[in-house]
Amino acid sequence: MPLVRLIDVLEELRVSHQQLISLGEQKKDALISNRVEQLIAVMNQESKLSRYIEQLDEQRMQAAYAFLQERGIKSRLNLNITELSRLVFDPEDKQRLLHIQKKLADTLQELKKLNELNQQLIQQAISYIDFSIESMSYYAESEATYQRPADKSASAVRAGLFDTRA
Repeated sequence: MPLVRLIDVLEELRVSHQQLISLGEQKKDALISNRVEQLIAVMNQESKLSRYIEQLDEQRMQAAYAFLQERGIKSRLNLNITELSRLVFDPEDKQRLLHIQKKLADTLQELKKLNELNQQLIQQAISYIDFSIESMSYYAESEATYQRPADKSASAVRAGLFDTRA
């Protein structure tokens, strides 16, 4: 039955996104602790899981099309779950479909918040690295070589600590 397959795929999607949340928590810990090796490992796992989620999404679309065909709709419409639920006449099946939709939406919202937090942490880390590089390069340029005191005033041009880069 296509509706059962659709619900099963939606549940698999929810579980996979829960795993992404778990990996996102590990990524957050790695970012905070500055453990680059762990961060790389987590990102590799995320990449594999993202490819699997793409496959599940394709299966979801196929199950939705099969459900539409079962209902006599020959079009390859890309309907969302709410629109598909209007074609389900059994109250129990409709409730199951809407329930998994809500669980999946809640999971996706949680994942979105975690991704935004991780993005902020990454931006902070990049800003800190940029600042560190700028401050090190300033001191390295100004104190690395000896200059006669008479020449210092003529070449006192320095790169600022807060120069912007285009």
